[in-house]
Amino acid sequence: MDKRFKPTDLSSLKTYPLASRKSKVDRANFAHPWKPKGTLEDFLDRLPDILAAKDFKAIVSAIAKAHKDGKNVVLAMGAHVIKVGLNPVVVDLMERGIITAVAVNGAGIIHDLEVAMIGRTSEDVLEGLEHGAFGMAMETADFLNRVISKAGKDALGLGRAVGQAIIKEDLPFAKESLFATAARLDIPATVHIAIGTDIIHIHPGFDPGAAGNASHLDFRLFASVVAALEDGVYMNVGSAVILPEVFLKALTAVRNMGHKVKRFTAVNMDFIRHYRPTTNVVERPTSLGGAGYTITGHHEIMLPLLAAAVIERI
Repeated sequence: MDKRFKPTDLSSLKTYPLASRKSKVDRANFAHPWKPKGTLEDFLDRLPDILAAKDFKAIVSAIAKAHKDGKNVVLAMGAHVIKVGLNPVVVDLMERGIITAVAVNGAGIIHDLEVAMIGRTSEDVLEGLEHGAFGMAMETADFLNRVISKAGKDALGLGRAVGQAIIKEDLPFAKESLFATAARLDIPATVHIAIGTDIIHIHPGFDPGAAGNASHLDFRLFASVVAALEDGVYMNVGSAVILPEVFLKALTAVRNMGHKVKRFTAVNMDFIRHYRPTTNVVERPTSLGGAGYTITGHHEIMLPLLAAAVIERI
């Protein structure tokens, strides 16, 4: 044994009564076992009032309150939400007046259109990439690039242009389209593109100038939505980079112009935690008095559960 050190004598250690200690977990907040034939409300009530379960309940309450008070509930989402089959859930929330605005990245209009057009979407990227066939679906590119060109010339937002075109063409599954639903209900649905990220950008019919004009108009419309977010809810579901950045820029722009956007609920939902949604949605924007939450889990489970919980609460 090293002669410089001797085992510490612990006999003088100071202790205190357990009952006097502040504890972060109390049995009053524990979960309750399930009973057969219960309802969804029973399930939610039986969740522990701890960590993510507590946050989930708070999000449900915030959305329900915003809906009751006539405030905005904005859904910003990556295209993965569409690809896991959640269009009917989102459409239902729009039709109920719960979701008051939708924002997507560029891939969102691709998958939404294909659902409306043929009832199927999401190709095998690896298989197509190996043969140079990835992204080469003719009808998808032709339809959207025609719409983009027209939107750029007509000074029409990209989201509204896509929705109106789906309705006009009477596509077989238009009722399941987020953009057709938004156009029909006159709900803002904005598209925020990054040129080079989407398959339609590699086709010869793509007009980058028109796309930029239409998407920038959508950004300005989105900024108007953000300007009216006070006491509302902003949800970022499945967008790790583009929409968190767009939200941050829109928020600083409208605050700069004097709009009061301080007290609102910000929610990020994804199956892993990312830097930008955490900082640019949950933390920074709510620093003046709002509340920010992160729910980690698969979209195909968590978003329908949230939707059902909100509908039951309302």
